Amino acid sequence: MQAGKHVLCEKPFALSLTEADAMISASQETGKVLAEAFMYRHHPQTLKVIEMVDSGQLGKLQAVKGGFTFILTRENDIRSKKETGGGSIWDVGCYPISYARAIVKAEPIEVFGWQVLGATGTDVSFFGQIRFPNEIYAQFDSGFKSPSRAQMEVIGSDGTLNIPDPFKPGRREKIYLTRAEKVETIKIPGDELYIGEVEDMADAILLDKPPRVSLADSRGNIAVILALIDSTKTGKPVHL
Repeated sequence: MQAGKHVLCEKPFALSLTEADAMISASQETGKVLAEAFMYRHHPQTLKVIEMVDSGQLGKLQAVKGGFTFILTRENDIRSKKETGGGSIWDVGCYPISYARAIVKAEPIEVFGWQVLGATGTDVSFFGQIRFPNEIYAQFDSGFKSPSRAQMEVIGSDGTLNIPDPFKPGRREKIYLTRAEKVETIKIPGDELYIGEVEDMADAILLDKPPRVSLADSRGNIAVILALIDSTKTGKPVHL
C-alpha cells in the first residue's frame, strides 16, 4: 500500500491484532483498498444463506455448527510451521469461524477451545465453542488428521439449513432447508469460486464501494481465533 498498490490479502488476514491494526492504518493513511480474500463470502450460495436467515425462514437463530478438515500428508508443509502461523485453526478453522460471524452479524461474547498439538507445536485438530449475544451459539472443528469434510449447519427455532459445501461452492450447489420434518432442496446457480471477490475488489477500487469483507470484520475474526487459542492455554473461557 505504501508503494501505491491496492491489496487483496489471502486469509488469515494477520497473526496478531497488532499486525492487523498496522495493516488497517496503512490502508487509511495511503487511501489504498485493503481486503481479506475470503472468497466464499462473495458466492451466491453464501449470500442466499444469509438472506434466508435474515428473512426469518428459520425462526429465531439459535446455533451455527461447522467443520473443515483434511488429512495433511506433506512433510515440512508451511501449515505445520509455528513461526509462520501454522495450525489448522489458522488454515481451515478460520472459515467456520468467519461463516458463523457472518450469519450472526455480531461479535462473540465468550469462546472456549481445545486443541491437539502435533510434533511441531501447532494444532493438528482444534475444537471450539463460541457464545454470541441473544443466546446464539456456535461450534466448530478443524484439523489435519481427519478425512476431508467441509460443512455448515444453521439452526433456528423453526427450521435448520444444511450447507454441504460452504467454503468452496461451485456453479450448481444445493442447500437443504428442513422445517416441520420436511426437507426442501434449494438449488443455487453460482459463479466461478473467485469471481465474486475479484469483482468486489474491482468495485472497491474503481467505484469506491466498501468491500463486502470489511477491515473491522477481518480484525474481528483474528480476535476470535486468538481468544480461542488463549483458551486452550488456560483451560478457561475467554471473554472478548
